Amino acid sequence: MLPGLRDYNVPTHSLGKALLLGIAMLGATPFIVSASSSEATVFDSKPWLDDLDQAREAVATRYANLEWLVLEREVDLSALFADTRHRVESAANAGEARAAFDRLARRFGDGHVQFRWPADRSPSQSVGADCAALGYNERMQGLPTAALMPGYSPIDASGNVFPAGLIHRGHHSIGVLKIGVFTPQGYPALCASAKTALQIGSGQGCDEACADRIEQWASNRMSADLLAQLGKLKAVGADVLLIDVIDNGGGSEWAEAAARMVTGVRLKSERIAFVRGNHWVSAFEKQESELRRAAQSAPAEDQSWLLALADAVQHRRREAATPCSSSPLWQRQRLSCSWLGTGFYATGLLDSSEEAERLRAKPWARLVFTPFQYEYRAAVWRAAVIVLVNGGTGSAAEQFAAELQDNRAAIVIGAPTAGAGCGHTDGGTPTTLKNSGAVLELPDCVRLRKDGSNEVMGIQPDLLIGLRNEDGPHRRAARISQKLSEAVNLALKGG
Repeated sequence: MLPGLRDYNVPTHSLGKALLLGIAMLGATPFIVSASSSEATVFDSKPWLDDLDQAREAVATRYANLEWLVLEREVDLSALFADTRHRVESAANAGEARAAFDRLARRFGDGHVQFRWPADRSPSQSVGADCAALGYNERMQGLPTAALMPGYSPIDASGNVFPAGLIHRGHHSIGVLKIGVFTPQGYPALCASAKTALQIGSGQGCDEACADRIEQWASNRMSADLLAQLGKLKAVGADVLLIDVIDNGGGSEWAEAAARMVTGVRLKSERIAFVRGNHWVSAFEKQESELRRAAQSAPAEDQSWLLALADAVQHRRREAATPCSSSPLWQRQRLSCSWLGTGFYATGLLDSSEEAERLRAKPWARLVFTPFQYEYRAAVWRAAVIVLVNGGTGSAAEQFAAELQDNRAAIVIGAPTAGAGCGHTDGGTPTTLKNSGAVLELPDCVRLRKDGSNEVMGIQPDLLIGLRNEDGPHRRAARISQKLSEAVNLALKGG
C-alpha cells in the first residue's frame, strides 16, 4: 500500500493523509430563496438535486466497493438514487434535504462513505501546536471491555497507553491487552510528550510537517508501549494473549506494525485493489519515481531489484489509466471489464516481513515495506493469541484482525465487525459538491483477504459471542467471560 494510508472515522491534522470511517456528522449550509420580506420563504431543491447528480457521478466513477455494493449487498443503485431524489424534491427545508443525503450514505452500508458538511470540517492547517487543535482526542479510543471480566487483575501501567492485566482460567494465565485505537491521535498524552521531546511550544505555529513529526514520535512511542506491556505480561506468566479491539474504529498503518509484534508467525498482508483513474495514476507515478531515484544510489545488488519493482509499478500505473465503465452495474448487470485494478499489498510492494526484514536498514526500505516507517520489533509475543472484536471494530482494526486470522496467527472471537474495509490513500478522492459545499468521501481502495473476499464484508469471528449493542460494558464482559475457556482452547489448538 502507499504511504499515508489511514483508516479511521475522525479527520486528523492532515487532510492529505486522512481516512474517514464514514459516520456523517450534522451541519448545515441551507439553500433558501425568499420571495420578499413579507412572503413566506420557499425552499429551493434545485441546487440540492444538482449536488445529487454530482454525487451520483462520483459514485459511478470513483467508488472502490461499487461491485460489492451491487453484486454482494444486492443494492439497486438506480432505485436508491431515485428514492433520494424524491426525498430531496419533497424536502421542506435544508435540514430535510441534508438528511436525505446522509440517509443515502448510510444505505451503502460502507463505513468509509459519508458526506462531510461545511460546518463539520476541520481547518486544513493548524494555527498552533495545541494537541486538540492537531486532532488528538481520547474519545477516539474504544473503552476496555475484557478488563471488566471477573477475575481480571491489572498490571502496572506506568503511563502506558495500552491497559493490560491478567486473568487465570484453569491452568492458563491469560494476558489481556486493550488497544483502543490504532492511531496516535487517540492519545493526547502522547502528543504532549512528543511536543516536549521535540521542543515544540504550544504558542508556536505547527504546519503539516510539524504535525507529522509529532505523529511519528507518538507512533514510535506506541510501539515502545506495546513492547513494554507484552514484556510485562510474559514476565507475570501469561501463556495466552487476549487483545481487546472492541469499539476500536481503526487508525493508521501502525496496525501492520502492531500485528507483527504480537505473533511469531511471518504474516503475509492482504492484497490491495484500486479504483482506476487519475488518483492512482498519480500515486503510482510518484512511487515509480521514488524507486528509480533510490536505484540510482543503491548498490549494484539492489539496483536491478529496485528497477524491477519500478517496472511493476509502471505496469500498475498503466492499468490505473485504463477505464472501466460502471454503467452495467446501474442496471444490476455484471461488468465485462474489471472495475478495480490489481495493486500490491497493504504493506506496500512486499507482503511479508520475512522477505522485507533483510531490507530494514536500507534507506529506501519504507518504499517497499511500509511498516518500516515505524520503529517496532517483530515477534515480541510468540504464544497463542485471541483477538476480541464487535460491531464497533472497523477499518484498520479489521485489517489487524483479518491479517492475524488469515495467517492462522490468532483466533478471532466476539461479534461480526463493522465492515469498513480499506479507506482512502494519499488524501483519497473527495468530491466537493458545488452548491452545498459538502464533501463526499468514497474509498478508493479495497483490501482482499486470503480467500479473495473484500474486507468491507466485515470479519466473521471464529467463535461467535452474543455481544449486543444494547448491552452495557459489564454485560458484554460477562458474555465474553462465559466463552473465555472455549476461546483459550481454540487458540491453543491453533483455531
